[in-house]
Amino acid sequence: MVVSTAIIFLTTSSPVAAAVYGCALAVLLLGAFAFERMQAKPAEAELSPPDWSVTVAAIEDRGSAIAITDRANRLVCANSAYVEAFGAGSAPPSLPLNRPQLEILSRIARIAWRDGSDQVDTLEEGAETGWSVAAVRAGRGDDHLIWRFNRISATKRDLLSELDLSGPLGIALSRAGIETAITRPDGIIRSVSAGFAERASGDEAATLAGQDFASLLRADDRDRIFFAREGRGGTPQTLIDVPLSEPPQAGVVPGPDDGASLMLLVDSGVGIGNGWDSASHAGVAQLGALLAQLPLGLAMTDRDGRFLFGNDAFLRSVDRVERGLPPFPTDLVVREDKAALSDAVRRHGRGPATSGDMAVRLVFQPDEPVSLGLAGVRGLGEAAVLLSLTDSSEETQLKRQVAQATKMQAVGQLAGGFAHDFNNVLTAIIGTCDLMLLRHTPGDSDYDDIQQIRANSNRAASLTRQLLAFSRQQTLRPEILQLPDVVSEVSPLIKRLLGEKISYHVQHDRNLGAVRADPQQLEQVIMNLAVNARDAINMNGAHGGPGNPKGEGRISLLTRNITARDSVKLGSEILPPADYTVLIVQDNGGGIPPEVMPKLFEPFFTTKEQGKGTGLGLSTVYGIIKQSGGFIFADNLTDGAGRPTGARFTIYFPVHHGEAPRRKEVAVPEESSESSVGGRILLVEDEDMVRVVAERALSRAGYEITACPGGEEGLAAIAKGTEFDLVVSDVVMPGMDGPTMVRAIRKQRPDIPVLFMSGYAEENLRSEIDIPNMHFIAKPFSVASISEKVGSVMRSAKAGKRP
Repeated sequence: MVVSTAIIFLTTSSPVAAAVYGCALAVLLLGAFAFERMQAKPAEAELSPPDWSVTVAAIEDRGSAIAITDRANRLVCANSAYVEAFGAGSAPPSLPLNRPQLEILSRIARIAWRDGSDQVDTLEEGAETGWSVAAVRAGRGDDHLIWRFNRISATKRDLLSELDLSGPLGIALSRAGIETAITRPDGIIRSVSAGFAERASGDEAATLAGQDFASLLRADDRDRIFFAREGRGGTPQTLIDVPLSEPPQAGVVPGPDDGASLMLLVDSGVGIGNGWDSASHAGVAQLGALLAQLPLGLAMTDRDGRFLFGNDAFLRSVDRVERGLPPFPTDLVVREDKAALSDAVRRHGRGPATSGDMAVRLVFQPDEPVSLGLAGVRGLGEAAVLLSLTDSSEETQLKRQVAQATKMQAVGQLAGGFAHDFNNVLTAIIGTCDLMLLRHTPGDSDYDDIQQIRANSNRAASLTRQLLAFSRQQTLRPEILQLPDVVSEVSPLIKRLLGEKISYHVQHDRNLGAVRADPQQLEQVIMNLAVNARDAINMNGAHGGPGNPKGEGRISLLTRNITARDSVKLGSEILPPADYTVLIVQDNGGGIPPEVMPKLFEPFFTTKEQGKGTGLGLSTVYGIIKQSGGFIFADNLTDGAGRPTGARFTIYFPVHHGEAPRRKEVAVPEESSESSVGGRILLVEDEDMVRVVAERALSRAGYEITACPGGEEGLAAIAKGTEFDLVVSDVVMPGMDGPTMVRAIRKQRPDIPVLFMSGYAEENLRSEIDIPNMHFIAKPFSVASISEKVGSVMRSAKAGKRP
């Protein structure tokens, strides 16, 4: 400023002009400095962060999980209850929940930012526990959301923990002239409200836990109830017993909370008199308002059976939230239960004060019985009946599952026994055909007929394998493999089966874990599911759905990798936490009807036309998956309106954490399977047809055969001193079975190898028999297969190693 003023003075040679210029420049500089200071203060105030510690202290509430987020959905602050429930690293709506719950939270956030607030009563429908959620827009610029999560519970076991009589509920009831206590089935007090403690003992801080409830009360000659401490100077009380759980069933050891009751002692001065006057109605309304806060479904009727009130829990239990209560309780049950319920209400309303319960079927779910409790209430003017509804659908569903499992086990045992006996017949047929084909050449008149008989026998053998797979008694050859390898092997055949109108889509996740399964059986699983999906699309009723009218569709085969943490988030009670490799087969054939879903994996159940399905496809899939240690689930794909658009089968295989799978190498046999090593064989088989076929096949291969029809004859042949190189025996025989005979033989010949023949699973036989140096061949077998197996065992025995 000084330099510029000097320049002006030198240029103009006028001190006045220089002085005016200097003063004007000084005024401008001072104005700019003042303006800058005025702008800097708000900026500094704006940049200074707010002190959220005060907010955190204000929202600290153990009963609610509270969080505050900004416009970018970042967590600004939260109380300790929120941190314990969801962690400090996640902010709503992006919480560690499942997809439907996250969609609900996202919708709440959008509506709250737009309208100022939104809430939902329950975050997950049908769950035993969940959250009620509310979000409110707040802040000077409406730039924050306040989230409030309240845990809710619908289980009977949580009922006692929710009834805190020492808290606000007990205080509110005491102010209304109602004293409360919770008692055990034997009448011993568990907890009381402060008002009850003061009137019963004179000390509101007394717990009275462990004392006899009845000893604190007395009755006069008119059967009126008083507090014993107050004597005749006290006011009469109306006693209402509200059961908090259903009575224990016969044969079941009751838990500590079973049979507990909420005792309500209502002062006669709260509007309850001897007639249905306005005061009496006010008392009923007041009692209804109080009972409405309880999570147990409660309703009250008059002596004629008309509903007086019902709380929200009762309305939810009978599916009448929107419509409200009907005039009579009989309107809620099916026609067959109306008369019994009407008689029970009339009996409890007009007789002495008693209580009981009965099983009824509600109109909206006639197949699921529920337990309805009835208790006569006295002191509300005319007699009344208190109804308590306990939802027993979970118990009924558990009973149905146990019955279903028992039925499936019985059917499985029957199927396994049938398959075992039928395998003996098929072994004889197939073996006889093989022997006949050795005497006939292509072109003979009988050659084609024999081939047809053999082909039909093999087809029957595949049906027995399906029965054994369903009953989990088939022989599996598990290997450590990768699911994509199995899918690639079977995909060309699937494409040929689907035709041109159905597209086939395959997608694999990366880094899939190896699984342990039989590759051939796994291929059968994939083929069965793909064929079922094709029939569903072609409207052949594979799933019982409507199908695709044009016969066009899409079948997808997907593989997924699920970690143990992700499996926990699925919330399945069946699926244990573990790492899984998942195989998904889905279609767009219209979905599975609800009535078909429970029977989907049952044997001999099919929705196809008569003659087009055996009903063993999905039951075979189920048996193979369960025998391989996996899990299978079926559900429907839905559109935006909730309508089914296709079926989805999801298979979970536990990841094998051992040695990684290796690519198979083609083994080169040391000797031809047709070559024989010779030797003496003891053949023991009770079925004459099977014994003859095996004897002829092995004799033709160059072995010297001693055939016996049972275990006793086999021991007798050993006792004669004949030296045998191998024992070939059936497992299940009348009298002495195969394992018992072999153990007796091993006492004399401990090193003799044994080859068992059976139609049962090799794994089951090895676990039950547990005989060293034991080999196995599954029935039915061909002439070539038994000759090759015997040769392999004999060569291994001579070489001193197992095959």
